[in-house]
Amino acid sequence: MIYCFLIDAYGNGGDGFVQNAPDDGYILEMNGIDKRFQGVHALKNCSLNLRQGEVLALVGENGAGKSTIMKVLTGIHSADSGDIYYFGEKVEFKTPKDAQTAGISIVHQELNLMNHLTVAQNIYIGRESSGLFLNDGIINHKTEKLFEKLNVKINPREKVASLTVGKQQIVEIAKAISYESRVIVFDEPTATLTETEIDVLFNIITELKEKGVAMIYISHRMDEIQRITDRITVLRDGELVGTKNTAETGIDEIIQMMIGRVAYEEPKQASQVEPGADVVLKVENLSSKDVSNVSFELRRGEILGFAGLMGAGRTEVARLIFGADPKTGGDIYVNGKKVRINSPSDAVNHGIGYLSEDRKRYGLALGMRIADNAVMSAMDDFVNGVFLNERKIREVSEEYVDKIDIRTPSVQQLVKNLSGGNQQKVILAKWLIKNCDILIFDEPTRGIDVGAKSEIYKLMNGLAKGGKSIIMISSELPELFRMSDRIFVMCEGRHTATMPIEEADQHAVMKYATLYST
Repeated sequence: MIYCFLIDAYGNGGDGFVQNAPDDGYILEMNGIDKRFQGVHALKNCSLNLRQGEVLALVGENGAGKSTIMKVLTGIHSADSGDIYYFGEKVEFKTPKDAQTAGISIVHQELNLMNHLTVAQNIYIGRESSGLFLNDGIINHKTEKLFEKLNVKINPREKVASLTVGKQQIVEIAKAISYESRVIVFDEPTATLTETEIDVLFNIITELKEKGVAMIYISHRMDEIQRITDRITVLRDGELVGTKNTAETGIDEIIQMMIGRVAYEEPKQASQVEPGADVVLKVENLSSKDVSNVSFELRRGEILGFAGLMGAGRTEVARLIFGADPKTGGDIYVNGKKVRINSPSDAVNHGIGYLSEDRKRYGLALGMRIADNAVMSAMDDFVNGVFLNERKIREVSEEYVDKIDIRTPSVQQLVKNLSGGNQQKVILAKWLIKNCDILIFDEPTRGIDVGAKSEIYKLMNGLAKGGKSIIMISSELPELFRMSDRIFVMCEGRHTATMPIEEADQHAVMKYATLYST
């Protein structure tokens, strides 16, 4: 027997162990899994297997079926057909609780936390102290010990709603690890994490691996896959393409398996902004409880990249410009005219669109159709008297579904049934239909595969060439170097540097991104 004392490492408070693997070496086998959703054949005779103590990468384009097959495994969805074997025994998990009880946990790409509860309450929900009363003191103490082991600085007593998306993601990861898990599924776990936080996560994964825990790692980041995984399973259009040993497989081969072609994107060598281009947005001394005296200019046709570590204040600046948060000081000018922006509707009226980093909370109406979401910001353009022009809504939404390649059987599909990357594209369509001149894209390629990233990069460059101006916030430095005409660096709510793309490099950006750090 290989014992795995996760409690000692993570403060879970009870003994647990990982069973011996069957003779064939696989602790998990999923064979011939089939699943349909309202006309979408999401999984087609799909299979994968997992060895004890390994990290298996699960990759594919958005809509390939990665998240769906994991939801079948963890009891969120039931398969239409196919079998699952776990430590040699045929199993079928009816609910996520069944899977957790068996030792299978998942860290979801889409956050699955309760905003009104504290961090500790979210992590230990359903596992609180027994008795007549809940003992927050005990779970707060357990969470503190857990975070100490994870090298994480988050207050267990803080409400989840007040955390940034990156910190919420860390809470999700800590919650999964707090179980005595034999299998952990990580679905895009680093999408909102800084490089330092990614290093912490990878140290945790290495420690779990040494203890015999098996992990399935879903990611679009090829460098991470090569760094942390042992094997790679590739899905395309709901079907298994193949499984390769990571050490024997190059990035080009993985991408070709995923999308049938190699996607290359070179860093931008020089600014593409026309000399003397007009300033379309000017911000002077913008301030709030999280931002201190931030000033900058955005020119017509420019992509201004915002760099910084998590908590630097980049998203907070974007939300102030868009009127989503109250400012304590500062002025905003659009096309040379001072404007008052106290709400998102004010911003939209001044030609400013905002793609939030948290599409689920701020960007989409998940229970509505693609067509409804796509025209939401421009709804007045689709009204005839007191009636909506459904034909025009359908035609325009179909045009943009085709233009940015949203994978869906029709624009009548509910947004909640799309993959995360396709949901992101729906938000892009919304602001393109509104035809805003100033676009703020906060982590625009978060959770989007390499093929779709290339499409969005081309789309953004096309918008800039057509005279649109873009603020792009990204936690991926290669993305900033690839897309930006200038890079605006922030640290701890302050502007620390602005550099033209010709002078920008990773060392310089990281230097200014940590300038105010203690």
